[in-house]
Amino acid sequence: MVSDSFALGMSVFSIAMISSALFEIPTGVFSDRIGRQKTIILGATAAVFYSVFYAIGQSFWILAIGAVFEGLSRSFYSGNNDALLHDTLSENNAVDQYEEVLGKISSMFQLALGISAIVGGILATWSFPLIMWLSVIPQGICMLLAFKLREPTIHSHLSGNIFQHLQEAYKKFLCNKKLRLLSITHVIGYSFGEAGYQFQSAFYNTLWPVWAIGIAKTFSNVGAFFSFRFSGRLIKKYNTLRLILIDNIYSKVINIFSVLFPTILSPLLMSSTSIFFGITSVAKNSLLQKEFTSEQRATMGSLNSFAGSIMFGIIAFILGLVADLLSPARAILIFQILQITNIFLYFKLFKHHNTP
Repeated sequence: MVSDSFALGMSVFSIAMISSALFEIPTGVFSDRIGRQKTIILGATAAVFYSVFYAIGQSFWILAIGAVFEGLSRSFYSGNNDALLHDTLSENNAVDQYEEVLGKISSMFQLALGISAIVGGILATWSFPLIMWLSVIPQGICMLLAFKLREPTIHSHLSGNIFQHLQEAYKKFLCNKKLRLLSITHVIGYSFGEAGYQFQSAFYNTLWPVWAIGIAKTFSNVGAFFSFRFSGRLIKKYNTLRLILIDNIYSKVINIFSVLFPTILSPLLMSSTSIFFGITSVAKNSLLQKEFTSEQRATMGSLNSFAGSIMFGIIAFILGLVADLLSPARAILIFQILQITNIFLYFKLFKHHNTP
């Protein structure tokens, strides 16, 4: 926590997401018009810079600079990485395997998070700066690996008016009701969900010692690993929107119960919501990709990320502010109740999806 303030601590996350939003549109257009691989290289380079600034730390302003670079890195990755995967599978006539491949790739990310949570929790009792400096190493490796990626030939490098390209992508949202509903639910779910997840440790710390918080995070990552790993099979077997609805209802009930009646088991109960996280993440991503056009795929993804990042930046700061005024538990409770709105939107989307 920065300067003994939840609001100031969460504001670092806010800066990262707001700067990500500011960079979203140009980087999304850049990906569609210049290339997927070059965009990933730039994103990986920015990641090295933000990890170094976070490692230096020492003051809020140095962390803020790191947050700006993190936002830049996120903007290069968002939209672009999913588009790269989709284009690569299309090139190999395997686009029908998108959900399964995306799930397996994402599962490895969760496995890495689970391992790092355990190691980080142990090292946190010894030295926080050491954790941050060690995090620079994998970012440097990622930058080197980015140069090994191959640009899909199915993705053409376009020329012309960039603003016209952006306008065409925006019009797709206006003309497609299903895409609008998917985007709205995505933005609300991402902004509230991500802010809540980032803030969970503050609540866990009121129930568990610092060294044990990593255990809850690892439990969450392990659940997400299996969720992502088998998401492709489950999505093919069950109705996609029904899975998303079940996830939203289950997570709200568990999170509200856990903060209303806080016990030593609350962190484990809240971590159990990750069993649906991978499935619904892949499902929502797949639904969006089906509505995106090939020419504006990364740009349309960036437009969604732009809105989500702006909303996250606002929500994260307000969440920290409410926690300062009330308590971490009450702040989480209030924001969980507010998210119930998204369940009704998914019901509307489910009804629209099943209408001939």
